[in-house]
Amino acid sequence: MPVREILLLGNPILRQSCAAVKSPRAGEIQSIIADLRDTLSGFRSRHGFGRGIAAPQIEASERVIFVNADYTGPLINPIIVKRSRKKFRLWDDCFSFPEILVHVERNYSIEVAFVDEQGKKKQLRAVGSFSELLQHEIDHLNGVLSVDRAIDSKHIILRSEYEKLNHKSPVAL
Repeated sequence: MPVREILLLGNPILRQSCAAVKSPRAGEIQSIIADLRDTLSGFRSRHGFGRGIAAPQIEASERVIFVNADYTGPLINPIIVKRSRKKFRLWDDCFSFPEILVHVERNYSIEVAFVDEQGKKKQLRAVGSFSELLQHEIDHLNGVLSVDRAIDSKHIILRSEYEKLNHKSPVAL
């Protein structure tokens, strides 16, 4: 499948809530999954980072994300069913605004219920950076961007400025 163009900050599609997938094995959904996988792989090969992508980032309005991290594969209709009280802060980045970092606070661990590409119900527990990744990608399905989650307006910075000030790259998605 083709590597798709990633929509950028300001595109109104990124602010829309996605529709639930009714038939995970349908050809259209399987094509979206393949496009997400290939687009993620293409981004990683060009930029050297990237662990997840959501359907609206490639102009698809279905509730599908694809991750390549502690779990690799699609999550269809993912729902966070449990969140830890413990939270942590980190610099978040996004394919839709790759030059911007946002300091956010996320739940340290979560449990996510979802359907796989075969239509089987599954659940997984995510901790630390994997938890943050899933929260970030699920937010995309609800039209929420990490800039909406910034601790405050002083916690948004250009990647180049962060690297200059901190003499290192941030941990990237």
